[in-house]
Amino acid sequence: MANDDVLAQWHRVIETRDAALLNDLLDPDAVFESPVVHTPQVGRAITAKYLLSAFQVLNNETFEYLGRWDGERSAVLEFATVIDGIRINGVDMIWWNEAGRITRFKVMIRPLKAINLVHQKMGEMLMALAPT
Repeated sequence: MANDDVLAQWHRVIETRDAALLNDLLDPDAVFESPVVHTPQVGRAITAKYLLSAFQVLNNETFEYLGRWDGERSAVLEFATVIDGIRINGVDMIWWNEAGRITRFKVMIRPLKAINLVHQKMGEMLMALAPT
């Protein structure tokens, strides 16, 4: 599947925050690599949980993609957003298979103040989503 097709689907997921669309886009064995969690998170369910939480934390009215670099069945998307007055800059590194399903998703964020803020906010969001 062409990069533009996969990334168009990704942007639809971001805009709608639709969990069903996200699940359709993720490979069952997708791996999520967080900027703050030491070990990769393996599987569609946990990858979706992290990404849906990130949508809530990062994708506010200031969120924007700034640039894109393509590889073979992969892309790096640079983003910026502002949370609590702190400008956050980062990249989404995305890999997918021939079927157009995301197999690996890695997020990197800077500066340190931003990482600490995202760590706190993501922790709160993930705790709120945890089964009781």
